[in-house]
This record gives sequence, C-alpha cells and structure tokens, in this order.
Amino acid sequence: MATRKKTEPKTSATPAFTKEQLLAFSKYCGRRDLLGVLLQDGQRYTYAEVDALVDDFMKGKVK
Repeated sequence: MATRKKTEPKTSATPAFTKEQLLAFSKYCGRRDLLGVLLQDGQRYTYAEVDALVDDFMKGKVK
C-alpha cells in the first residue's frame, strides 16, 4: 500500500516582518513616522517591499 508524503507549506527564503518589528529596526529609524502611516497592522513586509513603498511615496507629487 502506497503512503502519501506529507507536504510542508512552502516558505519563502526572504524574511518578512510585521509593522511593529520594522518600526523597531535601526535601518528605518529616520522613517518611523512615515512607515507608521504607510504600513498596515497585521501585514508582513519584506525589506524590498518597504523600500519600494518609501521610494514611491517620496517620488509622489505634492498637491
């Protein structure tokens, strides 16, 4: 009788962090106020995603 292999859920190699964790990192100490507004509670972000959000915001036009 054949047995099924239990498959593990795939995890990405890129670490993702919560808003609270990112706000505590020294890498973003100069952008804490901005990240507090841009990031959503309960969602996880990679460094690349956070950097892209900040870049998009900083390149935006002033109304």
